[in-house]
Amino acid sequence: MRPAPVRCYGSYVGDRVPSQGATGYTVAMARQVVITGLGPVYGLGFGIESTWDAMLQGRCAIGPVQAFDATGFDCTIAAEIGEFKINQYVPKSYRKATKVMSRDIGLAVAAADLAARDAGLLTPGTDPDAGKNDGFEPTYAPSRLGAHIGAGLIAADLDELTAALVKARVPDGSNAGEFDIYRWGNEGINHLTPLWLLKYLPNMLACHVTIIHDAQGPSNTITCGEASAGLSIGESLRVIQRGAADACFCGGAESKANPMAFLRQIMTGRVNTNDNDKPETAARPLTKTADGMVVGEGGGIVVLEAMETFEQRAADTGARAYAQIVGFGASQSINPPTRNVHPDESGRGIAIAIRSALREAEIDPNDIDLIVPTGLAAPVTDRAEAAALRNVFGAALPSIPLAPVKSLVGNCGAGAGGMDFIVAAKAVPEQTIPAVINADQPLDDLNLTTAPAREADLQFVLTYSGGLGGQFAALVLRKF
Repeated sequence: MRPAPVRCYGSYVGDRVPSQGATGYTVAMARQVVITGLGPVYGLGFGIESTWDAMLQGRCAIGPVQAFDATGFDCTIAAEIGEFKINQYVPKSYRKATKVMSRDIGLAVAAADLAARDAGLLTPGTDPDAGKNDGFEPTYAPSRLGAHIGAGLIAADLDELTAALVKARVPDGSNAGEFDIYRWGNEGINHLTPLWLLKYLPNMLACHVTIIHDAQGPSNTITCGEASAGLSIGESLRVIQRGAADACFCGGAESKANPMAFLRQIMTGRVNTNDNDKPETAARPLTKTADGMVVGEGGGIVVLEAMETFEQRAADTGARAYAQIVGFGASQSINPPTRNVHPDESGRGIAIAIRSALREAEIDPNDIDLIVPTGLAAPVTDRAEAAALRNVFGAALPSIPLAPVKSLVGNCGAGAGGMDFIVAAKAVPEQTIPAVINADQPLDDLNLTTAPAREADLQFVLTYSGGLGGQFAALVLRKF
């Protein structure tokens, strides 16, 4: 059914305040921002309702790898999505473009479509008659709609690469069969499809989303591992706060369930290689029994809107918001002895980001009612994370429940923080903590235990994420 037509909102010019020592004016960053659309695409389901229902049940998406033959790898389990048809999430007029969409791009496009529909936004991507209707009017003017999407290092399809690599081998002599970079440049590369690179550039996630939904406002791509989605959400928050846009798509997406990405993760030493026969209990975040993370795939895109434009829209259409973002913090830390492969043992970077978010929210640590942590289930990162939480929350930490997500959907790289944020945003209006699994022996001082979904008084929820390389992002949500 075609959405009911609504008037175009936006055209904000900002609250103007005098610049100190200047005769001009600046835009004050005083706008409030709410979350209105949630678009998860993970192994637990597509869309917020099916995903949330699976989380309430404590269903785990981790199982034997199906996408490729993993028998030669030390780890043979992952949290995969399974059958996925991108054509269901793009307008008919845009389906030719799906030929140059990698799986990562497809996940982001599908997640953005679900988020836009969940928010009730009218865009060229959600209205099939948009191109046929001269009077089509989107919810937001294109120049007032932005997109900031986190991406990973997209792994090329091996079949595509192999066809080209075969032609780059030394044909004879003592080095016969070896790769020759000169043959690659002269012959091998010619066997790649002309548009090959467009499938694997990280910025193509945001590119396709903005084209489909005609988002002509500020756009950016952030590639900071597991921190990508959180940093992208923070970027959209700042863009809306300063009046450069009225609404934004943001979050992240990545698939690590392919041979190249899978191998990269195993080589970091952070993957669980000992529980291939027990996939559902293999990911045990923030516990004394954690033995490594499990690779996953997924996309988590959300829609943020300025409070005033949302309220106008809500008055006309009955639109609803999940929660308000009241704090954001980001940081970077280094750990030279490990070349940043592992975080500083004190969790300094995580603590800085969390404190920054709490300071902007103007609340104390003991005001937080729920934490949705990074919780990769890799012992070295989990210990640093726990140290940061002890540092920030002190004596209040044992009373604040934690709800880690990686035990259900694995580590989805650039899509990891998107899932964490979506869980936090949904928990607030539901006043419910989703089920927690594989948490029988938590690290000291953490309020973490295997438990079914339960009701809770959630006024403020904290979620944060950290990436391989030392980038961190933290966000505080408030009940709306």
